Amino acid sequence: MDVHERVRGCLLGGAVGDALGAPIEFQSLREIRRQYGAEGITGYVTDWRGKSALITDDTQMTLFTVEGLLHARTTGLLPLPGTPSHPDGGAQGAPASGGPEAYGGVVAGVRQAYLRWLDTQDHRRPPAADQPHRTGALREEEWLYSRRAPGNACLSGLHRHFPGTSSWGEPGPVNPDSKGCGTVMRSAPFGLVTTEAREAFELAAACAQITHGHPTGYLAAGAFAAIVARLMGGEALTAAVHQAMELLAGYPAHEETTAALRAAVALAAGGEHTPERVESLGGAWVAEEALAIGVYCALAEPVVERALLLSVNHSGDSDSTGSVCGNLLGVIHGGTGLPAAWLRPLEGRDTIERLATELT
Repeated sequence: MDVHERVRGCLLGGAVGDALGAPIEFQSLREIRRQYGAEGITGYVTDWRGKSALITDDTQMTLFTVEGLLHARTTGLLPLPGTPSHPDGGAQGAPASGGPEAYGGVVAGVRQAYLRWLDTQDHRRPPAADQPHRTGALREEEWLYSRRAPGNACLSGLHRHFPGTSSWGEPGPVNPDSKGCGTVMRSAPFGLVTTEAREAFELAAACAQITHGHPTGYLAAGAFAAIVARLMGGEALTAAVHQAMELLAGYPAHEETTAALRAAVALAAGGEHTPERVESLGGAWVAEEALAIGVYCALAEPVVERALLLSVNHSGDSDSTGSVCGNLLGVIHGGTGLPAAWLRPLEGRDTIERLATELT
């Protein structure tokens, strides 16, 4: 499968899972079954607006992550100096694997992109371009100016001064106690811009500190990006998850994320795959649980439709787990492997396709 098809699949798959889970995000499993039947939802359902196939802040922030990384590439910050993927093979600087400060330029650019996303939450239409961050094409797309239950840490974190990243394993400078899933749900693109899993891991973890300072919050984002990078290289999902856990183990404060991934792998290895088993991994309101549920569902169900439905039919953060699962399935199966009936009405599909092409 070519690179474009994997990138396209990742971004579209995440958006599909997000849109599937959005209308039931705050419903319990009992309420879901009462309203939609014993199987839960079996496709898009309408939300409180009476609309369906709408994305949430998960996909919004993922798209702005892509824009931030595109800017980093055009300004020469990606690939990073000192990494095998850099054309100069290390002549221009220190190796990427090190402290998060090695990624300072990329972090600054991604934060600027997230400030553009923040504008879409604070304004009804594009504000005047009177701030340095108010650039780029994505901010001009008025359909993005809609609040879709954004995470409190994402909002509050971007309203605060960001002095720079903290060392691995230490609390970050912004929301140091927060490990909400807002780090994981936006981090797939970091695994799409490099063939090096460690580089993807550290890029995602450093940029997660922009809003979430708890080590589990940012290390879970790193592990997710590392899995995506391995999948981009053609690894099977099981191998990619195990390799990401091996990488994760080298970072202080990895234990919560490692335990969650181990539980997901063990659960996928046998037994009937049910919403109750999904819920045994947690509610997904925190980063390591959202990652674990997304990984579990992608491992457990070989059929894309069934995996995505399993990932959203539970009492927890259904749109985020659907998004994570969809990102993984999209890299594995490509855009053509996603259900056409779910792609056709998907909100923002043209924008997602455009960004996938630009990123490729």
